[in-house]
Amino acid sequence: MSDDKNGRPKSIEALIMAHAKEGDTVKVHYSSKLIDGVMIDSSEGADPLEFKIGSGRLIPGFEEAVIGMSPGESKTVRVPPEKAYGLYRDDKIIEVDLKDLPSDIKPEVGMNLEVCGSDGKVIPVQITEIIDNKATLDANHPLAEQELIFDIKLIEIAK
Repeated sequence: MSDDKNGRPKSIEALIMAHAKEGDTVKVHYSSKLIDGVMIDSSEGADPLEFKIGSGRLIPGFEEAVIGMSPGESKTVRVPPEKAYGLYRDDKIIEVDLKDLPSDIKPEVGMNLEVCGSDGKVIPVQITEIIDNKATLDANHPLAEQELIFDIKLIEIAK
């Protein structure tokens, strides 16, 4: 089958035959929630999410779920923690002296900060405890250990 001069398939069969694969740039609408039904995020009322499958920009379980979908197709998938935001890791907990935190902040439990890792990457952390002159920082993602449910609709596969 050939495409017209604008790159659009000439027939509906060509659209039906298209399946998303690694390396494709796709547009999807989605919603995500926890197993208990608590909504996390949604693209409803906004532009579709555009990304390149395999780029690593999104969690692996989401990218994998889009592979094989055709434009117009919808599906619901459960993504385990290992393919979402990972398992909780004790080695992502650090204790620091309060004097080592920026002097322009008043540290409080629940406060989100960014620290610079030994490799120069910025790492988001949350203060989980303050005792005496020490703060405990947790670099685990807030959704670590969570199984997620995604409703995904593939809108378009860019060529």
